Amino acid sequence: MPKYFSFKVCGYYLYFTSKCIIEAMHVHASDSKLTEEGSAKFFVKGNGDSVLQEKGCLNDREINKIQAFIKDNYQSMYDKWQEYSKEGFYIGK
Repeated sequence: MPKYFSFKVCGYYLYFTSKCIIEAMHVHASDSKLTEEGSAKFFVKGNGDSVLQEKGCLNDREINKIQAFIKDNYQSMYDKWQEYSKEGFYIGK
């Protein structure tokens, strides 16, 4: 599972799975197991804002910090996403 960065943010790795690349760009936040079970899932918009789809085991403080990190780093994260997927940013339903 590709990680966006080799370090953790708020104690969680930010990553995506190869089976998820058919969806719009998103970020899973999980512990060292890198499983979707218990992970949070954020869809990322073209301006860096993110929409929380799954809270997982994260608390509100962790969610806010991760969303702020995504906002500050979304372009480099998107570059990594594009290495695997042709899908773009999340534009809503």
